[in-house]
Amino acid sequence: MQSFFSKAKRLKIHKTAVISSRCQLGSNIEVGPYAVISDNTIIGSNTVIGAHAVIGQSTAIGESCQIYPYASVGSNPQDKKYCGEESYVTIGDNTQIREFVTINRATGEGEETRIGSDCLLLAYSHVAHNCVVGNEVVLSNAVMLAGHVQVEGGAIIGGLTGVHQFVKIGRKSMIGGASKVVQDVPPYITAAGNPAYAAGLNLIGMLRAGIDENSRQTIKKAYKILYLSGLGLEQAVIVMRQQLPKCDELEQFMNFLKQADRGICRVKAKAKRSC
Repeated sequence: MQSFFSKAKRLKIHKTAVISSRCQLGSNIEVGPYAVISDNTIIGSNTVIGAHAVIGQSTAIGESCQIYPYASVGSNPQDKKYCGEESYVTIGDNTQIREFVTINRATGEGEETRIGSDCLLLAYSHVAHNCVVGNEVVLSNAVMLAGHVQVEGGAIIGGLTGVHQFVKIGRKSMIGGASKVVQDVPPYITAAGNPAYAAGLNLIGMLRAGIDENSRQTIKKAYKILYLSGLGLEQAVIVMRQQLPKCDELEQFMNFLKQADRGICRVKAKAKRSC
């Protein structure tokens, strides 16, 4: 590993790495053997780029991130509509991108694929064009997000799960491994299966997130209204607003349901279960 020093920066760049002169590097960055950093990229301070990793054009990576060997971040979208227009990938701070992860730039002039801070993307996971992934999200091994998927903060998706394009996954939800997600997953619930069905509330996740007891009880009641009352989606939201005490978590829950364009995952017809 060769070291290059300046007054403002301390860079450790392997002599075999290929780095564009049209990129911006922060301080205290490490770049491993045979890594490639392309044009118009920004690499935040204290970030490590592993061996053979490829950072494509128009990609911005935050501070204190770790890109593991053979990851591909910022490559062209796998989309027939893409015609070479300028688009972007943006990644927040303290995010880990493990081996063989692929993250594609967006389709559409000026559009962006975005991943938040403090995320963990395990090996072989894929984030397609125009996805928006919030903070503190975990994608387990070989999770596949199709184009335009939205994953809200704190969600955890189990390994080998595929998520259909345009699906939304709510905050602090948890999806079991090897699931097929074709409809939206509301906040705070657990889901699993092929296709994925609602299986209860992510109570442990809510507790770990510091959500207080009153709010947790409110969301439990909202879950029962949504899934166990027999009401349609719009009517269920009306009943929640009329009958349940206000809290931020309930507002997030109801707002998500109002925007569930693809419909939401439901409980099994013969296996309805309360939380």
